[in-house]
Amino acid sequence: MPMEGPTSHIYFSQRLRLHYVDWGNESAPPMLLIHGGRDHCRNWDWVAEALRDDYHIIAPDLRGHGDSQWLLGGSYNQIDYIYDITQLLHQRQHTPVTIIGHSLGGSISLGYSGLYPETVTKLVSIEGMGPPPSMVDGLVNQPTEQRLHNWIGDLRKVAGRIPRRYPSLEEAYERMQTENPHLTEDQARHLTIHGSNQNEDGTYSWKFDNYVRASPPIGLAPEEIFKLYARITCPTLLFRGTESWASDPEKDGRAEHFQNVQIANIENAGHWVHHDQLDEFLTIVRAFLKE
Repeated sequence: MPMEGPTSHIYFSQRLRLHYVDWGNESAPPMLLIHGGRDHCRNWDWVAEALRDDYHIIAPDLRGHGDSQWLLGGSYNQIDYIYDITQLLHQRQHTPVTIIGHSLGGSISLGYSGLYPETVTKLVSIEGMGPPPSMVDGLVNQPTEQRLHNWIGDLRKVAGRIPRRYPSLEEAYERMQTENPHLTEDQARHLTIHGSNQNEDGTYSWKFDNYVRASPPIGLAPEEIFKLYARITCPTLLFRGTESWASDPEKDGRAEHFQNVQIANIENAGHWVHHDQLDEFLTIVRAFLKE
């Protein structure tokens, strides 16, 4: 018998209508799954199905992603994402919570856990620390006017960018498969179906807002982010795919800012570790959660 899927729900944050799915099992300990940039909440379906018997899992679509409302304006800022997650957990009374986040979602998870360490039981971040420190230093050390000029230029490019329209769902699927060759056919089709909308003319486009591509010119400096890492009190597990662009947080020194941290470098995996090596990911996560 097929496993029953999640139910869809709406909540509001900063006047935005935001979407999340709930996998049920309300008497179990709370778990929150946060997707990455240009992704959507249903990318967690395989992880949620594996863990739903032990946890009450909810997974939001971040603002500008999936079935959540797009921002009116030009800047998607990480601080606002953190606020949205804070509101969801507050409104649902879904704490103390175990959090698993990927990429942008991993970064949001780390930021939230540093702000509210008393509400987080366990934390798993999949490549959620951003670009390697050497790349970050280059961006941070740019003159302020250069950063702002780059931002304005990026917004103008995005404003003129028309969302790509695929003639068929099959062609959108082929694009998904090309983007991550580690995906199985079933994975790629599932992510494409849940990550796209059909336009009025019958074509298909991805659900995310193109404006999420533009990085805001302001935000927390690395030293401020490291101070938040240091405030995280719960056991923390940092994943990295060895085929990814992300650097090893142990070798680059960023792991030193955590009170209680473990590192898992996964072979034959890129940025989407939880897709590329699902079984190994789940084995490591289950062992971590039982500790």
